[in-house]
Order: sequence, then structure tokens, then C-alpha cells
Amino acid sequence: MHTTTTIRDFRAARAGLDTLGFVPTMGFLHEGHLSLVRQAKRECGTAAVSIFVNPAQFGPNEDLARYPRDLNHDLALLGEAGADLVFMPGVEEIYPPGYRTYVTVEGLTERLESAIRPGHFRGVATVVCKLLNIVQAEKAYFGQKDAQQCMVIDQMARDLAIPTAIVIAPTVREPDGLAMSSRNVYLSPEDRRAATVLIRALHAAEQAHNAGERDAERLREIVRGVLASEPRGQPDYVSCADPLTLQELDAVGQQGALLSLAVRFGTTRLLDKALLGGIQPSALSPQPSALSL
Repeated sequence: MHTTTTIRDFRAARAGLDTLGFVPTMGFLHEGHLSLVRQAKRECGTAAVSIFVNPAQFGPNEDLARYPRDLNHDLALLGEAGADLVFMPGVEEIYPPGYRTYVTVEGLTERLESAIRPGHFRGVATVVCKLLNIVQAEKAYFGQKDAQQCMVIDQMARDLAIPTAIVIAPTVREPDGLAMSSRNVYLSPEDRRAATVLIRALHAAEQAHNAGERDAERLREIVRGVLASEPRGQPDYVSCADPLTLQELDAVGQQGALLSLAVRFGTTRLLDKALLGGIQPSALSPQPSALSL
């Protein structure tokens, strides 16, 4: 496994490789990340991973300084997962002095996470665009848990004619159903136990939908009701939205729905989602053929 910290060195190492799969991360890796690395290796033959805590996607009152980091452990995990090339740039390598260019994806970034974290997706789209340009991979892999982020990245890649195919993989969960996230380490033991309310709330709405409930507000109410049973969790939002536009729905139709939520446990904010109506992760794109499982 070859590690680099500069764009020049990465490009020199990448020049000797053929088909490449790429997994961008902010480090503090877990099984969700590693499953993407293994998928990239399996499908492309060679896997590259970036580790970069992107300051542009953190707001002034967010957790950039305390975001968990353990580079040595990350590298050990990546070696075991079969990564071939690891890019670990410093902030000034990505945003050198005088940096002025940012990417904004309109239409998908005015609600949900954007309403809570203004400017977040500008930072995400910018760094992913730059990393895709640096890496020049055939495929790049993202986890479906952050559904809005997946939609923004796919839209950005298509709009800017980036040749890398964006692959959305299913959410990887703990045995008790909690979606894997680097931020789970922040949870106290009590909050960790309480956080399973997220998957219970989503499952309750899924069951209601499967039983014939199509009123979107009723589905939101079901989620809110289950969340209210756990006083340690404080919801930021509960959404039942069109899976292509993120517009809130009055009723779930043939297009299905993206059911998503964000809940705070103490100072830790967790996201999760469910896809209603049998839609697949690939349907989170206006052009589903652009994505694959």
C-alpha cells in the first residue's frame, strides 16, 4: 500500500495504475468505509482512498477541531481491506493560499441538511469535485446513509461532466441497527443505547407504508411519535420527500419516497434514512443509470 500527501506524488503513483476505484473519507474509518474499499477493489482491481477532514464543510460552531482522528489505525485497516493507494493531504494542499473556487449545486441544497448547516454542501461538493479531478478514478464509492449528500455529489458529477461513475452502496449498520458513523464514538453509553430509536422510528414508518399508508404527513407523525419515546434524542427534522427532488410530499406515489431524519443526542448529531416503495439506492439520481449498487 502506497501513501502520499501531495497531489504531485499521488498523480505520479496513479499514473502506473489502470482501472481505479476511489473511496473519499474523512478518516476514523469503520466497517462502512471498509466495505466500500473492498467493493472498489473487487470491481476495479485497484482501490484508492483519501483521508482528509474537510474544513470547508464545517460551520463555525461545528465539530471540526474535535472530529475524531486516528491515522495509524486507519492505515492498518486500509492495508487489511486491500487498499493500494492512500492520499492524505494537508489543508493547504487542497486549499492553498489564495484559493477562491467553490462548487454550488442548486435545487438539492436548500432544505434538510442545508437548512440546519448552511454552506455545508458547498464544502462537500467542492472537495469531492477536487478529489475526483485529482484521482481520475473510473468509479467513486459513497455510502447511502447520507442520502442528500449522495444526490448532491451525483448531480455535481453529471453537471460538470466528470467522467468518474458515482456508485452508491447500501448503509452498513451495527448489529442493533444503528447506522455506522465516525461520529458514533462521541456517544455516551446511555446515548448509544438511546440512538437505536432512529432505526425503530424508520421501521415503524416503513411498516405503516407496507400496510398501505400513503399520507406523507402521517408517516412523518409515526416517525416523530417513536422518536418522542426517547427523551435523550432531540430531532432536527423528519422528512418524507420526493426521492429525486427532495421536495416534501403530501402523499407517497409510485415514485416512492426518501424518509430521512437528523437527531441530536447530547452534542452528537446522527442521520439515517429509509427508502419507501421499493426504490433502490440507484434511484437517488434523476438519471438512475448513472449509479449502481
